[in-house]
Amino acid sequence: MTDGLALWLRLVDGAHGLLDFMGAGGVAMWALAVLCVLFWTLVFERFWYMRRVFPGWVAAHRQAWQQLPRDDSGTWHRAVRSAWLAQARQQLAGPLRMSKTLVAMYPLLGLLGTVSGMVAVFDVLAISGTGNPRGMAAGVWQATLPTMAGMVLAISGLFSLARLERDARLALERLADQLRHD
Repeated sequence: MTDGLALWLRLVDGAHGLLDFMGAGGVAMWALAVLCVLFWTLVFERFWYMRRVFPGWVAAHRQAWQQLPRDDSGTWHRAVRSAWLAQARQQLAGPLRMSKTLVAMYPLLGLLGTVSGMVAVFDVLAISGTGNPRGMAAGVWQATLPTMAGMVLAISGLFSLARLERDARLALERLADQLRHD
């Protein structure tokens, strides 16, 4: 019973720490958090799609490819193959555009947080001069926190996007190899 209570208290304490952290960064931190949740939802959807849905699409088209009648010129086969590869490319790489946009927005929102934090520092300076180092420190903290968070999110986003793009490229190459008549 005490282990469950201790776990609960640690969770509550962690939640309060997270809320304090987010509040210290200002509105930009909350915007970054929303974009982070949206980005990782899109990334996990793409991983799921490439692992679960796309292989079924490939199997259906490979079967249809094998049932196409053979012609001597091969023009029909090249046209069908090109169309299916274009469809597959759109299905795999098209949805990544939104994720790329979100990754590009992370540092920009971090810089917005920097500007708003510096405005808070200048506000303290205007009201109390240089005699309030605590007020200035809070503004500097608010200025640096979103910048750091934006950069961390952008770096992790770039790595995950690189992996998704590589997986999409390999899946397209495998499909192109499978859609050949010997």
